[in-house]
Amino acid sequence: MPSPKVRLQKVLASAGISSRRAAERLIEVGRVTVNGRSVTKLGAKADPDLDDIRVDGRKVKTGRPRIYLLVCKPRGYVTTRFDPEGRRTILNLISNVREYVYPVGRLDYDSEGLVILTNDGTLAARLTHPRYGVERVYEVRVRGVPSQAAIDSLRHGVLINGRRTASSSVKFLRRLKAKSSENALLRVAIREGRNRQVRKMCEAIGHPVIRLRRTQIGPLRDSSLKVGKHRLLTTSEVAALMRASEVSHPQDKMS
Repeated sequence: MPSPKVRLQKVLASAGISSRRAAERLIEVGRVTVNGRSVTKLGAKADPDLDDIRVDGRKVKTGRPRIYLLVCKPRGYVTTRFDPEGRRTILNLISNVREYVYPVGRLDYDSEGLVILTNDGTLAARLTHPRYGVERVYEVRVRGVPSQAAIDSLRHGVLINGRRTASSSVKFLRRLKAKSSENALLRVAIREGRNRQVRKMCEAIGHPVIRLRRTQIGPLRDSSLKVGKHRLLTTSEVAALMRASEVSHPQDKMS
């Protein structure tokens, strides 16, 4: 009796290639083949045991061990597997890693700090979906010194492209001397994941970002990891991330 066929995006997610939503995008843009033929329809099915399934020409292996990496991304790298503009990607920092992994979420080109890479599609989806409310913490240097009213605006939400951001935790750390003026260092913690969100939040209060560094993802932090370096997560760190993404954290409980 032949094995039951499964939707292709589910096969890719189960194999740790990506989250199911990201797998759908891989299929739609023609990066997935089954038995040598490109598949672009989301309803397509395949037998994970018998069919030759490939992404970008690389064979998809089922039952592979899960890999969890922590990278401290420098500025000047994009957080994707491939960049159409030819810029350096975060994969250039882990060239010695042979397993197929992908970044969880985004950290923009001009920012630095912690990024998780994995082949665990389930954990990746839970860490990035707003419903689970996993917190990400940033140290942000802004131009000028925000007033208390401006800080309160960040905490309670500002308008970005017509949509108000959810409540966030914002702490004024200290003033910083600049050549002709003063800047400020803030600690900003958010549970959303909009594109360039922290930068746009600071722009909305009139204090654009000079430098941004992600210092924490959920319970995960590592101040000793040098910029441009990476390491494997420990078993306890992975377990902590899984616990942190088990339930949602209501936005209105944030201060």
